[in-house]
Amino acid sequence: MPDLLSTLLPLLQSRRLPGLDAGPSAVYPAYDGYSLSNLPASVCQWLGQPTLSAMPLAPAFLESLGRRYQHVIVTLVDGLGLNLFETFLEQTPWKNWLPDSLLAPLTSISPSTTATALTSLWTGAYPSEHGILGYELWLKEFGLIANMIQHSPAAFNGDVGGLQRAGFDPANFLPAPRLGQHLSTGGVDVFALQPAAIARSGLSSMLLTGAEVVGYRNLSDLWVTLDHLLQRQRGKPTYAYVYWSDVDELSHRFGPQDERVTLEFETFSRTLQNFVSRLQKRAQGDTLLVMLADHGQINTPLNPRFELPSYPGLLADLVMAPSGENRLPYFFLRPGRADHAREVIQEIWPDEFLIVPSEAALSAGLFGPGQPYARVPERLGDWVLIPQGGAYLWWANKENPLRGRHGGLSQQEMLVPFWAMEI
Repeated sequence: MPDLLSTLLPLLQSRRLPGLDAGPSAVYPAYDGYSLSNLPASVCQWLGQPTLSAMPLAPAFLESLGRRYQHVIVTLVDGLGLNLFETFLEQTPWKNWLPDSLLAPLTSISPSTTATALTSLWTGAYPSEHGILGYELWLKEFGLIANMIQHSPAAFNGDVGGLQRAGFDPANFLPAPRLGQHLSTGGVDVFALQPAAIARSGLSSMLLTGAEVVGYRNLSDLWVTLDHLLQRQRGKPTYAYVYWSDVDELSHRFGPQDERVTLEFETFSRTLQNFVSRLQKRAQGDTLLVMLADHGQINTPLNPRFELPSYPGLLADLVMAPSGENRLPYFFLRPGRADHAREVIQEIWPDEFLIVPSEAALSAGLFGPGQPYARVPERLGDWVLIPQGGAYLWWANKENPLRGRHGGLSQQEMLVPFWAMEI
């Protein structure tokens, strides 16, 4: 198959968004066919179904993967940046698979974070359309900043699903249709295989309408369960989605360059190789296996300079705590305090944060093209802060445990692998 990595990577690295300067090393979301938000429409095409909102992957992908398949398997490795994946290309099994598979770069979305990315993957909508714009989000209709993975007030610990006590209904919260419902209506059986601990989390219940959710306990359980499922599905159109989170969890805790991260993905690769061997023994050429990531991570050693509670003068300029991401915070300013807040930011962190009016970021297309969902402007606040280098902001009133982060526009966070093989 063609080498799209070397041809597309320079194009994605050199792209710019008219009207938005996020710094010299920023990688912008390529929503026009080269981002993970474009995958759902291609999944629909591969399974012979009508597409959803976002456009499909660019023709460069479909020249090699443009036909119909009976089974489509999408495996999402949370936190697997392209820079990390490239270090494995000379190792088994990847070096053996490359001649007969397609490897290409994709961009993440903005913010480059799981809650936003998975919502795009399960709605076929851009972030500006579905409105899930970060890990923490100001929900004006509920009067609080919410954790959008746990569906709890961001300031509370251990209150998973607590938003429902305020009337939050995860099944009806999104303004976009779900991919699972869409495919199942067209006669495709949809399965979502996730770690058992989060299989029916708040985020899952919001996204996985129309899918049969299957919890797994470890990698062996995952691949054997999926293999048995596909055997039962022989002759039936099937979409199987696999979510694996360990690379992301270890990268957050120890940093994305830690040896634990490398060893964990090596383990994943060996077990994936075993699964592929099982499929190949009964191969009929009607299965497409895809692997990609929602984002990468950037190394962020702990630095007290970036802890917002240390700067009460700046906090006094804000209506409430920031939301969004440590690597893409949204600021809500008190009236008349913008000039002071800007001066403080530039004095404390010179050249480490670019201050962009939220309406400018939105109109430039940072969160997607097209008409934004009505609540998006209020969720973005007044400013989007774009960190440079390894800068971040920590505002939570709890210990800061993260040595790796994402959400921003660095190459490490934004560039992810797209790997696909027909079986």
